[in-house]
Amino acid sequence: MARSGVLLSMVLLAGCSTMSGIAGDPVSITAEAPAAPEGWAASASAPAAPQADWLAQFNDPVMESLVAEALAANPGLESRYYAVQAARAAAQATYGRTLPNISASASAGATSNYFEGASFAEGEDGPVAVTVSDRSTDPTFGLGLDASWQADLWGRVGAGVEAARSDLDASEADLAAAQLSVAAQTAIAWINLNEAVAQEQVAVQTLDSRVRTKDITERRFARGVADALEVRTARSAIASAEAAIASRQQFTGNAVRSLEVLAGRYPANALEAPAVLPQLDPIVPISSPMDILARRPDISASEARVVSAGLRAEQARLALLPSLQLTASLSSSDTDLADAFDPQRIAARAIAGLTAPLFNGGSLAADRDAALSRARGSMADYASTVLAAWSEVEDALAADAFLARQEDAQLVALDEAIEAEDLATRQYTNGLITIFNLIDAQNRRLSSESNLISARSARASNRIRYHLALGGGVPVAPAATDVSPQTP
Repeated sequence: MARSGVLLSMVLLAGCSTMSGIAGDPVSITAEAPAAPEGWAASASAPAAPQADWLAQFNDPVMESLVAEALAANPGLESRYYAVQAARAAAQATYGRTLPNISASASAGATSNYFEGASFAEGEDGPVAVTVSDRSTDPTFGLGLDASWQADLWGRVGAGVEAARSDLDASEADLAAAQLSVAAQTAIAWINLNEAVAQEQVAVQTLDSRVRTKDITERRFARGVADALEVRTARSAIASAEAAIASRQQFTGNAVRSLEVLAGRYPANALEAPAVLPQLDPIVPISSPMDILARRPDISASEARVVSAGLRAEQARLALLPSLQLTASLSSSDTDLADAFDPQRIAARAIAGLTAPLFNGGSLAADRDAALSRARGSMADYASTVLAAWSEVEDALAADAFLARQEDAQLVALDEAIEAEDLATRQYTNGLITIFNLIDAQNRRLSSESNLISARSARASNRIRYHLALGGGVPVAPAATDVSPQTP
């Protein structure tokens, strides 16, 4: 009988080559980046962009401390951290299922039996048959040890383990990408807050200019050299400036609360900013677009997902092939607990089971095709991620050049507007121009100052996005600066 079982197993294994044709060819999925140009806008002499010191160029200890606080307290990052822990546990569980599964059992109970029979008793006329009934109760004890293991004949189990490890790699890369993103968002939020405060200060300056204009107009009206229209116009300009201040204060409050939420604080509108925006040097770009592939964590995550999807497609293909399951068990059962441990009373059983799918309605083949399509889709996603990364770098480089030109032009415009406003104020005081000419000159000066603030803020934010696009690394060891909430 044992010989027949061995022969049957050999026949089934011999048929595996035929079933391999049913499973299809092995899956080969790799992450391939699109072709990059030999020369691109990012080419320069620098071998690589800075990894973790990109905050230093802003020379802002408060920004660095806020970034450190956000990295430590942002709830979104905490969620990503636990996602990594879950992926690590899932990888460990997947590996654990490849090892033999051993379980032990123990039981204790009682068996109760009812007996009824005939017996004889001495009577007056001799022995008399009588019915005798009785119930016996005996304890029962059982011990068992079961073991099972699935042999990895074709590498299907190993593919599942490697896929789980790739999922863990992707999750860790997602965490790194989220940390870099939060660092960049926090730095940009700090820039935005400083811009909002600076714009609010411009609005206050606007009100001061309008008040001075009104005073001049009322004095001229008292001397009879200005009419009521000019007075009304000056007063209307004051009301408009007050409305602009309220609007700017709203923007400032929103910017503060947004930054506080990023840092994991309650949005209490309690942070203060000095309204200082950095003046930056030109960008020093990296040498090759291919360098980004090794730097950006989101590209690493996408690549790990390509690997995982390919392994799962191969696992689904191998599911069409036979599987070998080995099981063994030891058991004993007796009415005496000591006898249950007697080796001579232990029953043993060992089975090698070879299972091959014959008919499943095409479900396994469909699972294979679906997994293969998902793997090919992950390749397309990887290519899209790479192209998006290159585009972000190119956009940031181009934007920095344009914003630098804007900043220079706005500086010139502001200098000229200040001189024009001073000249218009003197001419209006002397009655040489109308109030509309003066207000127009004031508007040009205030608009030029506001535009300069916006240009510097946009350039600083764009510089941060440039390092985010490069995968510039999470800042380390930031300066320890007190950024506790302050009350005005």
